[in-house]
Amino acid sequence: MTRLFTSFRIALRALMVNKMRSALTMLGIIIGVSAVIAMIAVGSGAKARIEEQIASMGSNLLMVMSGSSTSGGFRGGAGTVPTLNVDDAKAIQTEIPAVKYVSPSVSGIAQVVFGNQNWSTIISGAAPEILEIRGWSLSSGRPFTQQESDGAAKVCILGRTVAENLFGGIDPIGQIVRIKKIPFMVIGVLSPKGQSTWGQDQDDLIFVPLATAQKRLFGMQFPGMVRSIAVQAWGPERVKEAENQITDLLKQRHRIQPNQDNDFSVRNLTEVMSSAEQSASVMSLLLGAIASISLIVGGIGIMNIMLVSVTERTREIGIRIAVGAKGRDILLQFLIESLVLSLLGGIMGIGIGILGTVVLSSFTQWPTLFSIQAILLAFLFSGSVGVFFGFYPARKASLLNPIEALRYE
Repeated sequence: MTRLFTSFRIALRALMVNKMRSALTMLGIIIGVSAVIAMIAVGSGAKARIEEQIASMGSNLLMVMSGSSTSGGFRGGAGTVPTLNVDDAKAIQTEIPAVKYVSPSVSGIAQVVFGNQNWSTIISGAAPEILEIRGWSLSSGRPFTQQESDGAAKVCILGRTVAENLFGGIDPIGQIVRIKKIPFMVIGVLSPKGQSTWGQDQDDLIFVPLATAQKRLFGMQFPGMVRSIAVQAWGPERVKEAENQITDLLKQRHRIQPNQDNDFSVRNLTEVMSSAEQSASVMSLLLGAIASISLIVGGIGIMNIMLVSVTERTREIGIRIAVGAKGRDILLQFLIESLVLSLLGGIMGIGIGILGTVVLSSFTQWPTLFSIQAILLAFLFSGSVGVFFGFYPARKASLLNPIEALRYE
């Protein structure tokens, strides 16, 4: 232990002799460690943001969309032709055991007015279960009941964005808003969810009972028709099962033959979100790997400087061997010098990386997330770089012939 402590003291003294050279040598490690920490923090922040957005969409979620349209050579996307109805939603709820909640939906954009304030937003007619499916809580008020839904009651639940733009600091609960000039009572305000993964403001909408949207707002061409059906499976392991069963059931109900295209589509939003999360994880790993190249470059710089140091201190090495130092003592001394350089650079790199990431995040509003594991990994990697690239110069020093070393000018 005493020998090790002495070697550390000698190594520090040798590094302090050439302060500028030591600082420049550490610069590569400092840049490498700070880059690794910053890149991993950015990648982890992006992954965490996507996970939040996945959670905000609702868990175990499937979306059944109406069919596409073709007219005069022009094709419209899914949902342009109303091929789904309320009975389809009821059949999904009652006949598929993997399904927990179902909510048929009709939506459109309309102008909403309160006093002298107005706001254009999405009006979504849905079943009371929509809040459970989307995992949406209320910050105030209450959800609409099944009785209100069946009776086409003129009640609504506002998203946070709509409530702020129409009411400001006024409590919306119990107030009357006009949607397409029809009066609706506000019975609830949704808790904020923020943006979706594709940048849409999820809080910029109003929920009304499905029958109300069908009869009073959007006047569906065919009674009972809906544009989409939101479905929640009982668990993540049953989402695929539910997807297959819904497809088979609707094919049967719509009398679709084996050689015909489906007049509906079933979208597994959980899979879509999981793919986005996996992409973020891959991006985080790639950013970390790219930043690690800087550490390797820094390690090469350490090796170069240590080789120069061995050449400059050849006579010193010869004297130490002549007075009794063994080859392993010389090897240990130069390894410790290399390790001290890399570890000091690693510590400084950690501080600069954290500070730089905080500054970057505050200016760009880009989400970042620090990981203790990533910081420790970067620090240990910097030490490993010092040992790996310092071994060759240290071994070269330990193998010097003492007679030739003493004669070296």
